[in-house]
Amino acid sequence: MTAELVRGQNHTLPQTRLEIRVSAGAPVVAGATLGDEHGRVHGIEWIAHPGSPQLPGLEVSRQAAAEHRLAVDLAALPVEVHRVTVLLALPLEAGGPNRFGAVASPFVAVTGLDGAEIATFTLTGLDTESAVAALELYRRQGAWKVRAVGQGYAGGLAAMLADLGVAEAPELARSIQAAVARGLARSVAPPPPRTPEGGRVRHAGGPVSPQAAPQPEPLDEPSSPSPAITPVAPAPPSAGGPINYAHPRREATAPPPPPPAAPPAEPGRPATPVAGDATGWSMDERLYNQVWGMFEDLARATAAYRSAVDFAESRMDQELERTLSDPRSRIGGAGDRAREEARAKRDELTGRAREALDRDLAQLAAEAAVVEPALPAAYAGWDNPVWHAYRVPMEIPMALRIGDLHLPESTGLSIPLLVRLPLERGMWIDSGRTASEAAALTDSDQLRRLAMESAVLHAARMLAVYPPNEFSVHVIDPAGSGAAALAPLVGAGVLASPPASGPGGVTSVLAQLTRRVDLVQMAIRAGAADSLPPDLDPAEQLLIVNDFPHGFDDRAVTQLRYLADEGPSVGVHLMMVADREDASAYGPVLDPLWRSLLRVTPVADDHLADPWVGHAWTYEPPRTPSGSRVLEQVLERVAAARRTGHR
Repeated sequence: MTAELVRGQNHTLPQTRLEIRVSAGAPVVAGATLGDEHGRVHGIEWIAHPGSPQLPGLEVSRQAAAEHRLAVDLAALPVEVHRVTVLLALPLEAGGPNRFGAVASPFVAVTGLDGAEIATFTLTGLDTESAVAALELYRRQGAWKVRAVGQGYAGGLAAMLADLGVAEAPELARSIQAAVARGLARSVAPPPPRTPEGGRVRHAGGPVSPQAAPQPEPLDEPSSPSPAITPVAPAPPSAGGPINYAHPRREATAPPPPPPAAPPAEPGRPATPVAGDATGWSMDERLYNQVWGMFEDLARATAAYRSAVDFAESRMDQELERTLSDPRSRIGGAGDRAREEARAKRDELTGRAREALDRDLAQLAAEAAVVEPALPAAYAGWDNPVWHAYRVPMEIPMALRIGDLHLPESTGLSIPLLVRLPLERGMWIDSGRTASEAAALTDSDQLRRLAMESAVLHAARMLAVYPPNEFSVHVIDPAGSGAAALAPLVGAGVLASPPASGPGGVTSVLAQLTRRVDLVQMAIRAGAADSLPPDLDPAEQLLIVNDFPHGFDDRAVTQLRYLADEGPSVGVHLMMVADREDASAYGPVLDPLWRSLLRVTPVADDHLADPWVGHAWTYEPPRTPSGSRVLEQVLERVAAARRTGHR
C-alpha cells in the first residue's frame, strides 16, 4: 500500500534498491546530496547533480526535465553516509518560470524497481521559492526511512546548498546551472504532456516488460500506475513554460482510440505489431505517437539493462571485498572459490538482463519493420518508396524527420528523430571536428561539404512538406564555398533569392529578416496582424548560414543572435552550418546562440540525449540513396507547385 506523505511525515523503506520519480509542471533540475549521521555534506564530492550525475549508490539526471528518475542503491552507499536529500531547482533559462508558485506542484514518488510506489509526496504551498529540498532518505538504527521535507528557498539553488553546509555553494550553483544550460542545448525536445486518454496501446507481449523497465506515470495522475505510455496529443504548456506544443489543427477533446489491432497473441508469444498502434485524430498523429513510444520504450529498456549490469558489478565487488577482508579466505583455495562464485553470479545476472533486453529489442525491431513503410513523407527516410509518389501537401504536417537515433546496445535498431512543426528552435549543423569516431576519420574540408549537404536535405524536406509558397528559404554563403551542395536548391529555383555572398549580401538578407521579425512582433503587440505591409512575405522563413562567422561583422552577429532568439515565435528560423572553433574569437558572446539551436552533425555522433533518462544517443544524419535522383524529383515538383501560385 502506498504511503501518501505530508511535510515531516516518514515511512519505513522495505528495500534498498529504489527509484525516485519526479513529475513537475515545468523542467526542473534534480540532484541529491549525501550526508553523515549529523546531516553534514562533507564537500562537493558528496553532491550528485547534472554536471556530476553519479556517486556510489546514486545517479541523477544529466539535464533539466519535467520528469526525472533517480536511481538509488542504499546498500551501495559509503558506510559513513546516513542521509540522502533529494533537491529540485528551476533552471535559469530565458522565458522559463522563476518560482515554483508559477507551475504545478511537483510530485515525488519513491518506488521499487518494479514500479510499485512505496511513498509519495506532493510539494504544495510553494510560492516564491525557486529551489526545494523535496525529501530525504535516512538511516535510523540500521533501517532506512523516507521523510517528506518540502523546504523551499527563495534564494534559489545557492541558498539551498549553503543551508546544507556546502562551503562553495554559489560557485557550485553556477556550475550546475551551466551544466543544465549545456544539457538543454543537446537535448531532444520532450514530447507533449500525456493525458489519461492518450496512452500508447500495448498488447500482451509488448516490447518492454515491467520487470525489465519500470514504466512512466502520467503527468496529470502521478499516483496511479500505468502501462507503457508514449507522448500523444499535443496540449498547451503549463504556466510559465516557454514552448507551446499546441498543433494548429488540434482538437480540444480527447482523441479517438486507435483502430482495431491485430488479433491477440497466443499466450507466451509477442503480439503482432501494427502500424498506427497509438491514439490520435489521424493516422499521421497515431504514427507520430507510435514513433515516440518506440523511442521511449527503447530508452527505458536500455536503462533497465544498464542498471542491472551496474547492480551485478556492484554486487560482485561487494562480495569480493567482504571475502578478501576475512583473513580465513586467504588460507587454501577459499579465496579463489569466492571469486569464481562472485563472478558466476555476476555473469548470471548480466546474462538474464541481456536476454530481457534482446526480447525487447526483437519486439521493437518487428514494430519498426511495419511502422517504417507506413510513414508519411514528412516522417519517412529518403529511401522510403513514399517519395516516389510524392505530391505537394495542402496542409502542414505535425512533425518532420531530421535523422535517426540509436544506442550502442541496439545498433541495428534506429528510431526516427521527429521534431514538431512549426519549428520551435533552429538547427546548428556542426561542421567541426567532434569527438566522434566518424568525424575523426573525416578531413575538415569533407566535413564542411557534408554539413552543407545535410543542410540542403533538411531544407528540401521542409520545402516538400509545407504547402506551396508557405515556406521560403534564404541562404547566406559569404565566400560561395557551398555552391556545389546548394546546386539542387538553386537549380530547381526553390530559393527565395540567389544565395547571398560578400558583406553586402550578408547585410541585405539579415536586414530583410530582422525587419520582418520587428514588423510582425509590433503588429501582434498592437493587435493589428492584418495590417502588415503588402511586401512582407507571410510564409515561414528559413535562413541557412554557411561558414559562420566568415563575412560577419559585429552588427551582423548581433542581428543573427536576435533572429535566433526572437525569430521562431514569428516564423523565422535559423540553420547554422558552422564550426564553433571558428567563432571562438567571440568568446562567450555567442554561447546563447549555440544553446538556442538544436545541434546536429553531418556524420554519426553520440551527442543527443533523450528527455526521459538522458542516454547519449548516436545521431545519424539524413542521406539520399546512392545514385538516386529522389531529391531532384521532389524539388522539381515543389518548384512546379510554387509556379502555379497556389497557396
